[in-house]
Parts: sequence; C-alpha cells; structure tokens
Amino acid sequence: MPSFGWHFLFNCQFFFNLAPQKSRFMSGHNKWSTIKRKKGALDAKRSKIFSKIIKDITIAVRESGSDPDSNPRLRLAIANAKGASMPKENIQRAISKGADKDAASLQETTYEGYVHSVAVFIECTTDNLQRTVANIRSIFNKYGGNLGTNGSLAHVFERKGVFVIPKSHIKNMDDFEMEVIDAGAEDIESDSESDIVTVTTQMEDFGIMMKKLEVLGIEPESAQLQRIPITTTPVENDVALKVLKVIDMFEDDDDVQNVYHNMEMTEEIMANL
Repeated sequence: MPSFGWHFLFNCQFFFNLAPQKSRFMSGHNKWSTIKRKKGALDAKRSKIFSKIIKDITIAVRESGSDPDSNPRLRLAIANAKGASMPKENIQRAISKGADKDAASLQETTYEGYVHSVAVFIECTTDNLQRTVANIRSIFNKYGGNLGTNGSLAHVFERKGVFVIPKSHIKNMDDFEMEVIDAGAEDIESDSESDIVTVTTQMEDFGIMMKKLEVLGIEPESAQLQRIPITTTPVENDVALKVLKVIDMFEDDDDVQNVYHNMEMTEEIMANL
C-alpha cells in the first residue's frame, strides 16, 4: 500500500462525484494517497524505501532480464526508484545485483490476518521464509492479532493499479483526463489541496495505462499494483492507534515490502496522524 511513503493506508469506496471543485472522477482514495505521502515524508527512512525498491528491481531482473525496454516490471521498478529520488548509480547497482546468484534466493510471499478486527495484508520479499514467517507471526501474537491462511482476505481486498502523478507533469488537465479515461482509468482524483493527481485502474488495465503515460510523456511519481479494501472496518480512536502501531511494526521488518489494511479512517483518526 502502495506502496504515505507508507504503503498501508488504502481504504477507499469507489464512486462518482461530480462536484465542480474536484475532478470528474472522484472517490475516497485521494485521502489515502495524501496520507501515504505525508506519512512517508514524516517517518519513512530513505534507506528502508531504497531497500524495498532494490528488491523490486532485483526480482524484476531475475525474472525477465536487465533490459527495461523488454521488461515491463523492471521499467516500472526503475520509474518508482526515480520517483523516490534514488541515485542513478544505486539503480544500476540494483540491476547488476539482479543478475547475481544471490538474486535467485529471493522469494515473494504474502501473509494475511487480523489485528483488533482489522484485516491486514502483508507483502514480503525474503531470502529466508522461516525467518520471515516467524517475525510476522511474532508481531501478530505480541499485539493480539491472528495470522490467517493465504486467501482468507480475498473477499476484503482487490488489486488495483494506482498511479501518482505530480500536477506539474500535466499540461492540460481536461486533455489529460480524456486520455487516461480512454486508457481505462476508473478513478481520477485531484483537488486544490494536493500537488498530485491519482489515477486508479483495474489490475488488467495497469499495463495499458503505463503505455498511455509513456506516449503522453508523463512520468508518474509512483505506479503500483496495490491492494485496495472492498469493505472497511470502523473502530474506536484508541483501537485505531493500536492498529497503526502494529502496522508500523510490520513495516519496520526488513522483509516487508507493503502492508495494507481495511480500517475506516475517520477525521479524528486522521487528526491524530
């Protein structure tokens, strides 16, 4: 989630809102992308962010080679690295690392569970599955959560393509909206309080949108497949703070790439962030 530089606060109900002060396609998602940026700016360590991106690049090279032109996943990882201001030499080292034998030991895995009735979905990349599952289980157990089986949250989250684009990269908003709608955008969000536009697509339209942005000459700040909650869970403010603390614990683990949850974020909870 999606990667705040925070990957976990993605809690949106998709709907149309024709309010004139906002974009023609609106939902609650902009709130989450805004929080994501604020959270990341406040407390996400640059080294942690870079570590996650390096793993993405390494896996991409291992799977389909080191040429970004013929490797869409690598091209995406490099774009996200640039969005995070990763130096070019770091990107190149990560690409070279992907061809090393050590890259073969990296595995992608996911874990699902509940913390105080809130669904939590965790994506990991690891070279030691036993260590990773032990760490994840320990956090769940320590903070009163329950680690479930894979697939248990299939009814809670759905995968969406989420593109975060600086407004400064868009010359004409009306033209931009028409172009991305044609490429499969189901949600476009922008408001006067944010310097970004968030475009959301169905998972199957992710690649089409990437190509459309390339044709338009627009480089997104980030482009990710994120797990967006279909349903949300309301909790009291004190419980929300406990859940957020647990999510921070997951995010601090070196093997964790992204954490998503379905907690309903009220204005009171938002204020406490």
